[in-house]
Order: sequence, then structure tokens, then C-alpha cells
Amino acid sequence: MSNKVIHKAATRGRANHGWLDSHHTFSFAQYYNPERMGFGLLRVLNDDVVAPGMGFGTHPHDNMEIISIPLKGSLAHRDSTGTQEVINTNDVQIMSAGSGLTHSEYNGSKTESVNFLQIWVFPNKRDITPRYGQKTFKPEDRQNRLQTVISPDENGEALWINQDAWFTLGTLNSGFSEEYALHKQGNGLYTFVIDGEVEIDGEKLGKRDGMGISEADKIQIKTSEGAELLLMEIPMK
Repeated sequence: MSNKVIHKAATRGRANHGWLDSHHTFSFAQYYNPERMGFGLLRVLNDDVVAPGMGFGTHPHDNMEIISIPLKGSLAHRDSTGTQEVINTNDVQIMSAGSGLTHSEYNGSKTESVNFLQIWVFPNKRDITPRYGQKTFKPEDRQNRLQTVISPDENGEALWINQDAWFTLGTLNSGFSEEYALHKQGNGLYTFVIDGEVEIDGEKLGKRDGMGISEADKIQIKTSEGAELLLMEIPMK
């Protein structure tokens, strides 16, 4: 029997700083909810909108896997490893903060807002050498199918993560039905609905809703209206 936790979009924490409008699925910064401290080793899931030309100044991180997925617009990144990149829609970025680094993130446009997901996952190994990864993924490769964008396989087509975790995107038409088989026993699956409506394991979810399922080997995904999804398979401990 699987365990489920549902986080409806309207129940998320919110911080609107003017230049930044952020919704927090889990406790973050000034938003604290003891029942929302993460899902397994998934610690942060922020849905951020940053005004044109604005952003996060240089700040430190360590021992965290940090993923950024632009949904609309572009993000300009700079860090202490010497990396300087622009992350666009259809790109995914991952940073292993490891033994410690500093970075900044700014809206890459002076005229358009950027909306991106910022996700933190606790690492498998601590104090590794900080590392940066970025890749463009073809949107047609997730059209009515599931596209793995992050995995623990250092030599695979997806971006490498220092954790037994898999991230998958899907842009699914109405009438889509598929079973997602978890890669590793003891992992759970957290689904975040970017857009549209979907039925996961019999539960109906709408835009920006999230649901975690643990103690399951397979999960059924169905769409009646079409949906854009992010699936995050995460160790539970």
C-alpha cells in the first residue's frame, strides 16, 4: 500500500519581494511549515518569477544538489568555478555545491520576466569538488512521452546528479496513459504539475499541484486534458 501526500498549488508558501515572486512547496526562508520540510531527500521546490534585469546576488552553498529548470525566459548564471552561462527554456542546469561555492543568478532579459523552478536535493556524497552541468533537451523528445533529464549515470544522456535520483519531464496529450516504474527500491516519486491536469495513481492534480508517493514500485499516469509534468524520483532516506 503506497503512502501519498498532496500539496495543492494554493497551499504553497509565498514570498513576493516585488522583483521576486516565489511560491514554496516546502519550507524555505521566511516560510516555515513543520509538515512541509521536504519529501525524502527532496528539500526545496521553489516556483520563482524574477523581474527583468533583477536576480539573486552572489551567495554561498555547500553539500546540496541544486537544479534550475526555466519554464519561461532565460537565467544568467555565474559561479566561483569560473562558469558563466545563460540557461534558456528547454535547458536544465545542475550544480553540485559539494565542499562549497558561491554563485549568482539573474534574469537574462531586461524586458521579460523569467519563471524557473529551483530545486534542492540532499547529496549522496558530501564535500565533493563543486561541479556544474547544463544541457538543452529537445521538447519533441518529451512530447507524449517521458524524457529523463537527470540521473545518477555519469555517462548517460541525462545530466548527472550526486544522488540516486531521476528527474523526468513530459508534455502529455489528452488520453496519455503510461506506467512509471521506479528505478530503485526505497525511492519515492514526487510529481509537480507544471501545467494542465493529470491523474497520478488515481489522484487528480491541476496546475502547480504536487504529490509525493512512497512505498510503491510503479505509478500510473493518465491525462484527460493534457499536462506538462516534472517527475522527481528521490531516495526517501
